[in-house]
Amino acid sequence: MPKHDQSIVGLEALARLIEIAQKDTGQSRRVADFLLAWHNAAENGGWDITDLWNVDQSIADDMFTVLHLIRTEQRYPDDQGFKDEMQRIWQRWRSHR
Repeated sequence: MPKHDQSIVGLEALARLIEIAQKDTGQSRRVADFLLAWHNAAENGGWDITDLWNVDQSIADDMFTVLHLIRTEQRYPDDQGFKDEMQRIWQRWRSHR
């Protein structure tokens, strides 16, 4: 698959994960941990890789797709047009810290 197509697939997976992370479920918290660790692990805490066991397979697959996006694009979610969404996720899951 050409890099451009991989980027599109990665951004689509990222958009799905962002939507999930803005909800209030156990899976949403795990997805938020994943996204916020990418955004700033030192500030937001790390991501427990075993969370892959505790989310639906389709969500885990999207996480793997986003990991590939992170490796190939070497950019943060803010730099890919998701600044407002990441701020909302931070507000929901980390603002109490």
